[in-house]
Amino acid sequence: MLYNELKERGLIYQETSERLEQVLETPTTFYCGVDPTSDCLHIGSLLPLITMRRLQEKGHKPILLLGGATGMIGDPSGKSKERNLLTPDTILNNAEGIFADAKKVLNFTGPSSAVMVNNLDWMGPFGYIDFLRDVGKHFSVNAMLAKDSVKSRIESRDQGISYTEFSYMLLQSYDFYHLHKEMSCQLQIGGSDQWGNITAGVDLIRRMQGNDQNKDSVFGMTFPLVTKSDGSKFGKTEAGNVWLDPERTSPYQFYQFFVRLPDDEVVKLLYLFSLKSLDDIKASEARFKAEPHKREAQLALAEELTLLIHGAEELNKAKKAAEALFSGDFNSLDSKTLMDVFSDAPSLELPVADMQGMDLVDLLVRSGLCSSKGAARKDIKAGAIYLNNNKFSGETLSSEEWPFLHSSLLILRRGKKNYCLVKVV
Repeated sequence: MLYNELKERGLIYQETSERLEQVLETPTTFYCGVDPTSDCLHIGSLLPLITMRRLQEKGHKPILLLGGATGMIGDPSGKSKERNLLTPDTILNNAEGIFADAKKVLNFTGPSSAVMVNNLDWMGPFGYIDFLRDVGKHFSVNAMLAKDSVKSRIESRDQGISYTEFSYMLLQSYDFYHLHKEMSCQLQIGGSDQWGNITAGVDLIRRMQGNDQNKDSVFGMTFPLVTKSDGSKFGKTEAGNVWLDPERTSPYQFYQFFVRLPDDEVVKLLYLFSLKSLDDIKASEARFKAEPHKREAQLALAEELTLLIHGAEELNKAKKAAEALFSGDFNSLDSKTLMDVFSDAPSLELPVADMQGMDLVDLLVRSGLCSSKGAARKDIKAGAIYLNNNKFSGETLSSEEWPFLHSSLLILRRGKKNYCLVKVV
């Protein structure tokens, strides 16, 4: 049963009715919303998409709702301060990128095909007076003030909450009503920070269509917000978000994010994100716990998600780059992949003119790998200096002898882990 599988994976955090288990056994239409705050999604958005994919594979029809209207307002849920308001042009541009990312996970053709809708289409024509009269009258301010997303902001003396964001709950609730009425949508899913908005939507539908005849006709379900062991957001690195767009986060960097997951986090994420069967995941978990040094769980998750988001060719490139870094065989990598591999390492850009007349000692100092010329000569003599992972055994090297990769790249290394990527421009 789908409900039991979701429970075992840890994907059901809250539910509005005990009848959810029964509802999930019959194909139904459901939706999940995404705010168009960027022109691409990051892996913090991946759990909602993959959860939608799970339901779609069981015959349920997904609606991906783009918050064109609500994006102009800003959702206070999980935020400590007011969001920046978006313009219509920005939202339309962002929508194109979000749709491109969503197509990597959801099937928009065939049986149970997903659809993407924009709530600006039905909220835009709504007059203010009409909305207050037809929708606003069904909301109790007392109940709204009790919602965690509102309550936490009101209690913050520094930020508070504007009337604009306070009204967000009404708009999202009406989305559920509209989709239920026009597309027979019965279920809304979202992260646990959306619980207040989801329950408000369920209540609004019951009030607008009659309590008795619509009791338990619509449902809400949340999944847990994924955080790291230190409580920080999943998908965040020191450099920022890990994006699904290869122009922002390369497939290699995407792959490496999962390869580097700590042992105490990866098993939980395997259950949440992997589309493999529970039996396969349990077998992988057992092998991982028996031999954690092999990092099977990390590699399995990295391969599956990189294949899903970037395809087989980019996955093979990412694995090849990882193997090259381990073996030191950089000659087999193209220049873009090589720069991806060393994206976290210090780098140095030098004009061609600066390289003329510069020897290895000068370059080691310029790169910051050695503190002085004397220290550089000492490291060279001790055999601690490597060029493109080959130990340098001479006394020094003139500018005419640089072993550039792809005519412009040179990998300097001092000791085992101190790298610098030199780029001639």
